[in-house]
Amino acid sequence: MAKIAGTAAKMKVVIVGGGVSGLSAGWWLARSGASVTVLDKGIVGWEASGRNGGGASHYQSPLFEEEQRMWPHMDALLGYPTEHQQERLVIAVTPKQLNQYHYLAKMNNDMGYRVDLLTGDQVRAMVPLAGDNCLGGMHYRFGGHANPQRSVQAYAWALQDLGGRIYQHSPVTGFETEGGKVVAVHATSGRHECDAVVVAAGPQIQALMAKLGVEVPLAAARAEMIVTEPAPMMPIGGVDGNGLYGRQTLRGNLAYGGGPHEWLETFEAGPPARPSSPLTRNLARRVAELFPKAAHLNVIRSWAGIVENTPDGRPIIDRMKAPENVTVITMSGVGFGLSPASGHAVRDLVVDGQCSFTDLAKLSLSRFDGIGADWREQRGWQPQKADLAA
Repeated sequence: MAKIAGTAAKMKVVIVGGGVSGLSAGWWLARSGASVTVLDKGIVGWEASGRNGGGASHYQSPLFEEEQRMWPHMDALLGYPTEHQQERLVIAVTPKQLNQYHYLAKMNNDMGYRVDLLTGDQVRAMVPLAGDNCLGGMHYRFGGHANPQRSVQAYAWALQDLGGRIYQHSPVTGFETEGGKVVAVHATSGRHECDAVVVAAGPQIQALMAKLGVEVPLAAARAEMIVTEPAPMMPIGGVDGNGLYGRQTLRGNLAYGGGPHEWLETFEAGPPARPSSPLTRNLARRVAELFPKAAHLNVIRSWAGIVENTPDGRPIIDRMKAPENVTVITMSGVGFGLSPASGHAVRDLVVDGQCSFTDLAKLSLSRFDGIGADWREQRGWQPQKADLAA
């Protein structure tokens, strides 16, 4: 695999966090010649990176164009399968949803991204599992989806093929600083010297960056997915709607999530990422509404992963002024689909000091300067014991 322009030869980079964002950044940096070490507190991709809907259609992100450019080539570039498939459908089962999709279709078309509006009959012809309750929908002629588990593994293997080292079950315990820079990262696996650090540790970012005197406002939530028995294959496997996101796997299983997420109190180690049965029932009901002809299928398993959320719901990708060799990336729940682009952006910040393909100003940490300590309370992002089964 050819290295990209802008060499990082002899640069030692330690990446804290082995989720999809950290692994993509590591892969991009290794392509530039950097010596990359990834430290993860558990198993790579074990949280939300490997437990999500797999969508790659983030048209409202400044990273969108690069996301769309990269995904069709990722299997060839990584050398391992991601199961990427292009295009997506979104279908409506209520008038409110249909009105929203008409608005979104116009917005996308005005931006130059083709979206076709569909009648209920057109949807049923394209989505055999849809029922008479389908009122219509839209066909994204861009975007797509991939398999999160396979993609995380592909990033990890591709990084290792380029000489990168991955330490699992190696939580970071501290940072060693000198002259306004981090010179080493301490973890249970030992002391790791570095020229640059990328903190991509999901919900643990807040506590880790606090060790460096940097405040990053984040709130953690448990995001859940369910998986059904296999259904007959649909022509387009990426079908969203009814507040759900997900896809049909290559084996025919329907893998879907979509909240409501459960807000958590703390980031420290965090509670186990276990599913909760009330939310599982909620998801199963909505999947049955979305696909009435699959309502007889059993739910065979469920997943949960912890996701971090910024106050405005947008990612943070920024290189710090102090310590000057630290870059932070938190994707606020949209990390998987944007990973080919976010990894490229982090590579550019680490090696060149600025992103080469888009303006990252909207994703800077400084936009939260002066935010009140009670920002979570103001947004109502507090743990609750509400009955989610209704």
